[in-house]
Amino acid sequence: MKAQQHTRSQRRILNLLKNLNQGISAQEIYVELRSQNQGLGLATVYRALEALKREGAVQVRMLPNGESLYSSVHEDKHHMTCLECGKSISLDECPVHELETQLHRSHQFTIFYHTLEFFGLCNQCQAVHQD
Repeated sequence: MKAQQHTRSQRRILNLLKNLNQGISAQEIYVELRSQNQGLGLATVYRALEALKREGAVQVRMLPNGESLYSSVHEDKHHMTCLECGKSISLDECPVHELETQLHRSHQFTIFYHTLEFFGLCNQCQAVHQD
């Protein structure tokens, strides 16, 4: 990732995301910054997130309901997400690191991060559907 000159809005968002250990929506970023007296307009939050995403400084994860969760890029994210209740389980293993390296070499494509998401039903929702 290239060192870039970030706007004040982008720096505020990056600082917030670096202090969190989870993904957060653009609306939640907007509310959190306002609560810290660092208010930004919601449109500014979206523009800053888009610019940060394009440079690889933040990653975005799309939930089944269409909501986007943003987080700082410090490691690749892997999850199993229940389509019924929305529960998301983080996975520690990554079966695609070798593929990422191969793609980088064969296509000269700079990869900032990747996500891996499995969708299905958690144990509790499976039990409800079996009753």
